[in-house]
Amino acid sequence: MSSLSGKTLFITGASRGIGRAIALRAARDGANIAIAAKSDVANPKLPGTIHSVAAEIEAAGGRALALKCDIREEDEVRAAVAATVDAFGGLDILVNNASAIWLRGTLDTPMKRFDLMQQVNARGSFLCAQACLPHLLKAPNPHILTLAPPLSVDPKWWAPHTGYTLAKMGMSFVTLGLAAEFGPQGVAVNALWPRTVIATDAINMIPGVQAERCRTPDIVADAAHAVLVRPAQGYYGHYLIDDDVLFALGVTDFTPYAVDPTQPLLPDLFLDFDSAPKHRR
Repeated sequence: MSSLSGKTLFITGASRGIGRAIALRAARDGANIAIAAKSDVANPKLPGTIHSVAAEIEAAGGRALALKCDIREEDEVRAAVAATVDAFGGLDILVNNASAIWLRGTLDTPMKRFDLMQQVNARGSFLCAQACLPHLLKAPNPHILTLAPPLSVDPKWWAPHTGYTLAKMGMSFVTLGLAAEFGPQGVAVNALWPRTVIATDAINMIPGVQAERCRTPDIVADAAHAVLVRPAQGYYGHYLIDDDVLFALGVTDFTPYAVDPTQPLLPDLFLDFDSAPKHRR
């Protein structure tokens, strides 16, 4: 299978950034996409709503369902999944993209922010999977793909921002558990993480991040597409890196994904960038 035509995707946090890019890539195949996100009213600081992305999906050739959904709320998630199945007749793919970030140390992390990250990241991914799995288990080629890094207990990733690392690794551990439980039942449960920082509106709000040293969301979208078209049977428990996925398909020139190809790339968190092959930079 090389296309997502006719497949139904439930993508969290798809009103902007990486989630939007994954949705639009699937839309070009003619997929059905449920956009599950909180943003239903435009925000001048963070452009994009579930409605604007729905229009983009339709224009790209897909079918869209805009769903205002806070993945911290169980009733909202279950209602959104039910609405997706009712609209499209089933569910093939869950993309756990929604995530909350706060890159501060312990003394500069309010408990309200700490709780938000745990509720959205690990708990939200678990809840969405729990709601989607009864339908995924009936699908012919079901996938759960979570935007989460390879598992790591290296203190260098924990000391600067324990709260965020705990929340993000929580998504990775949820992937580990779901893969072990449902992989043998035919569900491809995997994680995907970018080699470099990705230029999104949310990242642009973090001081010190230079957008010109980032890659665009398209590289993650193309890698996600490559994963989601794979046969699900036996393909689970992998912590994938975006350019590794594409390199395995024969891509050797990654400069089109760079915001500014003349600038050195900014490595993403949780990865040892120096170990990356030179040709993937």
